Amino acid sequence: MRKPVQKSNKTREQLLGELRSAYEQGASIRNLAATVGRSYGSVHGMLRESGTTMRGRGGPNHTARSR
Repeated sequence: MRKPVQKSNKTREQLLGELRSAYEQGASIRNLAATVGRSYGSVHGMLRESGTTMRGRGGPNHTARSR
Protein backbone atom coordinates (compact mmCIF):
# COMPACT_ATOMS: atom_id res chain seq x y z
CA MET A 1 0.00 0.00 0.00
CA ARG A 2 1.30 3.45 -0.92
CA LYS A 3 1.72 6.26 1.57
CA PRO A 4 -0.28 9.45 0.93
CA VAL A 5 1.74 12.19 -0.72
CA GLN A 6 2.47 15.17 1.52
CA LYS A 7 1.38 18.44 -0.09
CA SER A 8 4.04 20.41 1.84
CA ASN A 9 6.34 20.21 4.81
CA LYS A 10 4.06 22.38 6.93
CA THR A 11 2.37 20.83 9.90
CA ARG A 12 -1.41 20.75 9.92
CA GLU A 13 -1.42 23.27 12.78
CA GLN A 14 0.70 25.71 10.77
CA LEU A 15 -1.59 25.35 7.76
CA LEU A 16 -4.70 25.87 9.93
CA GLY A 17 -3.17 29.04 11.39
CA GLU A 18 -2.21 30.42 7.99
CA LEU A 19 -5.60 29.68 6.47
CA ARG A 20 -7.41 31.24 9.43
CA SER A 21 -5.27 34.36 9.32
CA ALA A 22 -5.74 34.83 5.57
CA TYR A 23 -9.50 34.21 5.80
CA GLU A 24 -9.89 36.69 8.66
CA GLN A 25 -8.01 39.26 6.56
CA GLY A 26 -10.59 38.88 3.78
CA ALA A 27 -9.42 36.03 1.54
CA SER A 28 -12.17 33.86 0.10
CA ILE A 29 -12.35 30.12 0.73
CA ARG A 30 -12.12 29.52 -3.03
CA ASN A 31 -8.97 31.61 -3.26
CA LEU A 32 -7.42 29.82 -0.28
CA ALA A 33 -8.31 26.43 -1.77
CA ALA A 34 -6.60 27.32 -5.05
CA THR A 35 -3.55 28.64 -3.22
CA VAL A 36 -2.97 25.53 -1.09
CA GLY A 37 -4.11 23.02 -3.73
CA ARG A 38 -6.98 21.56 -1.72
CA SER A 39 -10.72 21.41 -2.28
CA TYR A 40 -13.18 24.07 -1.16
CA GLY A 41 -14.72 21.58 1.27
CA SER A 42 -11.42 20.63 2.89
CA VAL A 43 -10.42 24.29 3.38
CA HIS A 44 -13.88 25.09 4.78
CA GLY A 45 -13.55 22.16 7.19
CA MET A 46 -10.08 23.24 8.30
CA LEU A 47 -11.30 26.77 8.96
CA ARG A 48 -14.18 25.42 11.07
CA GLU A 49 -11.77 23.07 12.88
CA SER A 50 -9.50 26.02 13.74
CA GLY A 51 -12.42 27.89 15.35
CA THR A 52 -12.70 30.55 12.67
CA THR A 53 -15.84 32.67 12.72
CA MET A 54 -17.26 32.20 9.26
CA ARG A 55 -18.54 35.12 7.21
CA GLY A 56 -21.97 35.08 5.63
CA ARG A 57 -22.33 34.35 1.94
CA GLY A 58 -21.06 37.08 -0.35
CA GLY A 59 -17.92 38.02 1.56
CA PRO A 60 -17.03 41.05 3.63
CA ASN A 61 -18.45 43.65 1.22
CA HIS A 62 -21.85 42.03 0.76
CA THR A 63 -24.68 44.27 1.95
CA ALA A 64 -28.42 43.87 1.83
CA ARG A 65 -30.22 45.79 -0.88
CA SER A 66 -32.34 48.69 0.23
CA ARG A 67 -35.88 48.50 -1.08
